[in-house]
Amino acid sequence: MTLSRRGLLGLAGAAGAAGALGVGASGVGASGVGAAEVGASGAGAPGAGAPGAGTARAGAPGTGAPGTQAVGVSAGRVRTGFERLAADGYAVLAGQRVGVVTNPTGITADARHLVDVLHADRRVDLVAVFGPEHGFRGTAQAGGSEGAGRDPATGLPVYDTYDKSGQRLADVFTAAGVDTVVFDIQDVGARFYTYIWTLYDCMRAAALAGKAVVVLDRPNPVGARRAAGPVLQRPYASFVGREPIALAHGMTAGELAGLFAGEFLRGAGSAPRLEVVRMAGWRRESFFEETGLPWVPPSPNMPTPGTALAYAGTCLFEGTNLSEGRGTTTPFELVGAEGVDRRWAQAANALELPGVWFREAYFTPSFSKHAGKTCGGVRLLVHDREAFDPVRAGIGLLVTARRVWSGFAWRSDQWIDRLTGSDRVRRMVDAGAGVEEIAGDWAAGLAGFAAVREEYLLYP
Repeated sequence: MTLSRRGLLGLAGAAGAAGALGVGASGVGASGVGAAEVGASGAGAPGAGAPGAGTARAGAPGTGAPGTQAVGVSAGRVRTGFERLAADGYAVLAGQRVGVVTNPTGITADARHLVDVLHADRRVDLVAVFGPEHGFRGTAQAGGSEGAGRDPATGLPVYDTYDKSGQRLADVFTAAGVDTVVFDIQDVGARFYTYIWTLYDCMRAAALAGKAVVVLDRPNPVGARRAAGPVLQRPYASFVGREPIALAHGMTAGELAGLFAGEFLRGAGSAPRLEVVRMAGWRRESFFEETGLPWVPPSPNMPTPGTALAYAGTCLFEGTNLSEGRGTTTPFELVGAEGVDRRWAQAANALELPGVWFREAYFTPSFSKHAGKTCGGVRLLVHDREAFDPVRAGIGLLVTARRVWSGFAWRSDQWIDRLTGSDRVRRMVDAGAGVEEIAGDWAAGLAGFAAVREEYLLYP
């Protein structure tokens, strides 16, 4: 049986009619939704190369013509949405008062921040910056933001979007006086990484305020060949999962924007006018190191692409009394607690999960859980990225931790249910289920999501 989009939403407990957003040769087409193909040399099929589609710098002192490639930047690398926007002379933003939702990851190929570039360019009327969790300049830890104020580098007003949604966020956009909200933030591919829900909230708020949204796409750093893990059930929706998508969604921010508009924001006045400026040269099987782009930590505890690779699985330990490695140099690659010993690594390795080994490890977090205390646990060593499934690895670690460590406990607020998207994983782990049995429980929902996901993919 072929699942319709309505069928997916029914499986996930969603209500309302599904949208009709088709992917064609020129991108995503729907009422008010498009995938912009920009750049004189870069337009064409998804993933096509864009020679010369570098960062445009005309109109600012000391800058070159549109399409000029940055010095020292490989011609064979991926071109981000921002670069293609710039190469087209910012045509999508012409005549608009622009506000940008971004953080330290919103950079050019030569590591300049796009806000600094746009502010210096006479072709763009940049009037505001909107900061997400951790802040625009990235100074805040998890669960925090920088607040509102003036950016000292540009003098632009900075508005805080964290923990704001709906009409409250729409009022922020109205107060800022913008016509178009531009989104450019590096995601890491996991449902509970909050930036994609900042995008979702901004899309809803922009619709309420009558503003347009432009998404400048960036790579999924862990590859995006497939989705993995359980699909969120609506009663468990929160800021770590607003809508029923898979835990590891296997999409880019631009693709998610199309899915949000087509599946979840279809009510009258719910979806804004949307443009997605696609990348050039990116393919779904590519890991971040293959893109030729510089890595900037999207949040304080996401220091490397290797962190992102493990994150969709080991972040589940936020829902337990074990440390997920915050306060160490390798967060989410280390997991443990006081009193854990070598038996955990032995039990985890006995599962023979593909692509990963588990090494006995000891560490002392400098902050967060078990700060200043010596923890025993495991270090994930991914030896085959193609075969590695981070969600199954995370489930395997939960299952074995509960079996071998008598001190194992869930957080009292059942945060694990928000992270996994229902109470099923927690209940099955408590009942002694194994990895395959737990994964089998979410298989139908994942298959439904995967079928709908295909309709919104922009890259080969």
